[in-house]
Amino acid sequence: MAPLNPFPRIEQVELQALQLDDACALLKHDAKNCQQEAGESATDYLQRIIDDLCDISLKDPLTGLGNRRHFRSILERSIEAVARSGESVLLLMLDIDHFKTINDSHGHLVGDQVLQAIAKCLAGSVRPMDTVARYGGEEFAVILPHCRPLFGRAVAERIRQAVASLSVPVSPLLSVQVTISIGGAYAPEWVRSTADLWIERADLQLYSAKSGGRNRVCLDQPRELAVRAEEKGLLFGRPIMDEAPADLAQRCLRHD
Repeated sequence: MAPLNPFPRIEQVELQALQLDDACALLKHDAKNCQQEAGESATDYLQRIIDDLCDISLKDPLTGLGNRRHFRSILERSIEAVARSGESVLLLMLDIDHFKTINDSHGHLVGDQVLQAIAKCLAGSVRPMDTVARYGGEEFAVILPHCRPLFGRAVAERIRQAVASLSVPVSPLLSVQVTISIGGAYAPEWVRSTADLWIERADLQLYSAKSGGRNRVCLDQPRELAVRAEEKGLLFGRPIMDEAPADLAQRCLRHD
């Protein structure tokens, strides 16, 4: 019996019969072309609309950074990479200090300008391979792959100083300066953890930075795990029960 096709053939769709008005309105708001181009087939057009909708669904509309959905997706993939390879990945959680005071004193439009300026500063302070996202409200997140513990604090300090040096013009006669507090944690190497536990560890460090006076960096430094080549073989090689009894006995003696 032939296997069932999970994607049955879709009959030809009349574009005029589709309700694309809301989709086009969203795409226009994001400065994307939602009109069918000359020579573009209905299939290619629909695929482009779907791709563009997926793209904007992962972006924060105010700052243009990745949104929380995008952040969680990258974080979960990073956990898998760390579990497989022992790669060193740093997660930073960043919170604008006294942001409520800015909104209360100058209004929410000024607050939005500050968020946009900080987002641009953060994006310009990291590598193209890093992920910067707006986590929610005045909180941001940065995922830094291939960032050894020796350099993590220096990177976080550089980001903090870059924001502290910003002067955000909000009117011809007024500029606003802000600071951020940063908490960070490394994913445990060679361990398959969870996104929630990783975020919680970074959040605890962020709370320490806030309660310690703000405008500072607190990192949860990882314990360096020395994983030998033999141990990596146990993790990724053939099962230990495949070994001959004499070899297994010798291995156990070495570990005792």
